[in-house]
Amino acid sequence: MSTTVFILVLFAALLHAAWNVQVKLNMDRFLGLFLIQTGMGFFGVAMLAVTGLPNTTGMVYGLVSGFLHTGYNLFLARSYKTGDLSLVYPLARGGAPFLTLLGTALLTHDVPTTVATAGIVVLLIGLLLAGLSGLRRASVDGHTLFFAGGTAVFIAVYTVVDGLGGRVSGDPIAYAGFVFVLDGLFLFATGLVLRGPAILGQVLPHWKKGLFGAAASSLAYAIVIWAMAQAPIATVAALRETSIIFALVMSARLLKETLTAQRVLGALLIAAGAILLRIG
Repeated sequence: MSTTVFILVLFAALLHAAWNVQVKLNMDRFLGLFLIQTGMGFFGVAMLAVTGLPNTTGMVYGLVSGFLHTGYNLFLARSYKTGDLSLVYPLARGGAPFLTLLGTALLTHDVPTTVATAGIVVLLIGLLLAGLSGLRRASVDGHTLFFAGGTAVFIAVYTVVDGLGGRVSGDPIAYAGFVFVLDGLFLFATGLVLRGPAILGQVLPHWKKGLFGAAASSLAYAIVIWAMAQAPIATVAALRETSIIFALVMSARLLKETLTAQRVLGALLIAAGAILLRIG
């Protein structure tokens, strides 16, 4: 992985953590995601105005990705409804690097180097260590764990789809813009079905926060889709999960959640895994 790709993916990880904190700060998690994803749709339109549409194959991948992202958002919102950011975020992201590695190895033979694979394993251990420390909390319930685990599955599947889609689309940034438009449209429609037209009045007062979250999320994932066209998908996907380090710090400072010794150790392992990914 080149230094440019490495640094940009780390920046994307910071942005990803920031918009997840944004959702957690919102009183209603689904409303936060609805606002952010709808805003991403507008950013997607602006991107397509510059790049044009991806090719037909890319649009097919993008359509599949749009449905997968809708499921991801629904599961993520449900997870945050009852779980702390510092618990849900590591668990939701923790299984995804391994599942992505497995999927790309089986489907595309897009296998990272031995050192990079070791980095993915170390990073995964750190993610799970950071997340599992929250299982001792009394507020944790089976439903939260189920939806956080389901979120991890959605992440892994849409990561593989978007990694391949960006590669075959002719232009990874055009593909990203197309995905953002579909994500926005699908979640907008889902919000109207689940909450009715009243949802528009509920999110309107928070449009400034939504604009920030949409901008951070759009830039972060556009970088990731571009990076997956430059380096092995599983390597980029794992490095993106260093966002948990930023999320743990933000959850402690902004949400006043407990930053335990186990979570700190997990963060250190994540950092060690990231170094191995860079070397690999």
